[in-house]
Amino acid sequence: MDWTIDRKRPIAPQICEQLCVQISAGNYPAGCRLPSVRDIAVSAGVNPNTVQKALELLSERGVVYPERGSGWYVSS
Repeated sequence: MDWTIDRKRPIAPQICEQLCVQISAGNYPAGCRLPSVRDIAVSAGVNPNTVQKALELLSERGVVYPERGSGWYVSS
């Protein structure tokens, strides 16, 4: 996935926005496992803690959910 990060804006919300776009486009259908926090962080060039924060924000909105020891999945 190509990431466009504007360093002048908070990064976690940008990760949220871009993941939502990918989910809406059908690149990650319901039940699909998302790339790992580390993989997203490396490909986006950001800190893994920032990616974790973004995924937690998406989880609060009901967009994704965590499976302990397995990763993050797209909600239905």
